[in-house]
Amino acid sequence: MNRTRTVMALAVATAGLALVAACGDSGSSNEPSSAGPPPSSTSTVISAQSTPLGTILVNDQGLTVYVFANDKTSTSTCNGACAANWPPVKAPATLPASIPGVTGALGETTRTDGSKQLTVAGHPVYTFGGDNAAGQTNGQGITLDGGLWTVVLPTGAADPHPSGAAQTNGGGVGY
Repeated sequence: MNRTRTVMALAVATAGLALVAACGDSGSSNEPSSAGPPPSSTSTVISAQSTPLGTILVNDQGLTVYVFANDKTSTSTCNGACAANWPPVKAPATLPASIPGVTGALGETTRTDGSKQLTVAGHPVYTFGGDNAAGQTNGQGITLDGGLWTVVLPTGAADPHPSGAAQTNGGGVGY
C-alpha cells in the first residue's frame, strides 16, 4: 500500500515538475532540461516538493536530499566510503539568493577533497545512493555510515519524525 502511494506521489510530482518547466520557460538556452526554470540565471540546485513524508527538499533531478545527524556544524563528516553511499549535493558556482519554497539559507562548505558542498540553514546536504529514481526516500530514518540520515525540510532542518523508513533507530536528529 505504501509502495502504491509512493509511486502515485512520484507520478504527481513528476507531472508537477513538467508543468512548472512548461509554464515557466524563460527561453534561456542554457537551462538543463531536467529542471524547471531557475528564479535567476543560476541553475536551481534544490527545490521543495510535496511527498508522502510532507514537503521536503529534492535536487535538480528530483532525488531526495538528506542531512546527516553527525554533521553538528556546516563541516561535513561524511567522507570516503560514506560519501560514496551519500553523495554530497554540489554547491553551484553562484548560489541563488533564494529559491521559491525553500526558506533555509543557502550556503556552501568546503569538503576535505576541496570540492564545494551545498548547505541549507548551515547543514551539509546529500543524496542517497539507494535512491535510484526521483521521489524515492529510501534513506529516510536509516542509520548508516555511523549515524542517522533524514530528509531535509524546506527550512533546512532534519525531519523530526524519521518514521516510515525500513530502518529507524528511534533517536533524535540532533539539530
